[in-house]
Amino acid sequence: MEINDLEWTKQHPVSFVQWVRSDKIHANDYNPNSVAKPEMELLELSILEDGFTQPIVVWQDGDEYEVVDGFHRHLVGKNIGLTHLPVVVVNSGRTERSDRIASTIRHNRARGKHQVGAMSEIVQELSKRNWSDQKIGKELGMEPDEVLRLKQISGLADLFADDEFSEAWEI
Repeated sequence: MEINDLEWTKQHPVSFVQWVRSDKIHANDYNPNSVAKPEMELLELSILEDGFTQPIVVWQDGDEYEVVDGFHRHLVGKNIGLTHLPVVVVNSGRTERSDRIASTIRHNRARGKHQVGAMSEIVQELSKRNWSDQKIGKELGMEPDEVLRLKQISGLADLFADDEFSEAWEI
């Protein structure tokens, strides 16, 4: 694939950083990432000393914005009293909650680790939203056995409640 750099760069969200009122930006309720207190303090120091070096990735709904990636940058910005935060809008054509969840997980997994319980809940929610195991694996960057393990951690009975099984074990 040949890429024309100048044309290609015009399509990317990072080419369109905006400063948005911080009261219009809200956290999502599905991010499985957590940051320990020392790292949060370091992030705050980094923003105070170096400024924002990465925008907050958001999904836009009218004049409101939901954080897709950068929850902790968003939190620090609000905590230090910033009235505006740098954002880039992604996936304007993909409006389903499932799409936003997948985007958050892709961003997070590219950087580090997730809490297993929270990831299990994410996989279960996507499954309940009629995403196949194959689609979950593709969209979240997981091998089939990882998807299965996360489904098994909690809610196995819930996930398979509508499936029919043999009654061979019934007395």
